[in-house]
Amino acid sequence: MTEHRRPSSSVRPGFAREDWNARYAQKELLWTAEPNRLFAAEVGGLEPGRALDLACGEGRNAVWLAERGWAVTAVDFSDVALGKGARLAESRGVEVDWVVADVLEYEPEPAAFDLVVLLYLQLPHEELVRAFRHAAGAVAPGGTLFVLGHDTTNLVDGYGGPKDASVLFTPEDVTAALEGLVVERAEKVERTVVLDDGEATAIDALVRATRHRAATV
Repeated sequence: MTEHRRPSSSVRPGFAREDWNARYAQKELLWTAEPNRLFAAEVGGLEPGRALDLACGEGRNAVWLAERGWAVTAVDFSDVALGKGARLAESRGVEVDWVVADVLEYEPEPAAFDLVVLLYLQLPHEELVRAFRHAAGAVAPGGTLFVLGHDTTNLVDGYGGPKDASVLFTPEDVTAALEGLVVERAEKVERTVVLDDGEATAIDALVRATRHRAATV
């Protein structure tokens, strides 16, 4: 596991590295060990190459990619979460390059990844735009960027997710930050959430974009 400069504590309650470490330490897995279904459906048909999973959390999507032949770099500022990811990868017999770093400070290799993933990173707008730009800059020619998160309308019309409107976003918020990429899909999508007493519907913002390959002579 690689550790970049240790992220500093946040002054915003709930956003600090130690807050997330405490949350991840509460139980074996906060979510499931299986990949996000929308993510898997969107990228499952891509030819494996180099992948970058930013704000990867417990690493379920990174491990799923590695199982399908991708060379994966997974970044998160929670070393507790990455420790869980490393154990999951070991149990599945795959390798992932785990990097302890704040995605707002981490600068990935430019135009180097065939797939860049950013799932459910909910931050104030200016910080989120910075993360989107870092992610877009890492996409290689012919590569794909996939972003998914809680949509602004989920606060009133959907189920779950953050209750702070300042950290929610729309597909348009994402696409506005993707200089140099061609947007293939940008829309609100509904996601079914299974509850103990039935089902609910969450609303996510989904964006998929690509970088054109350089023209050959």
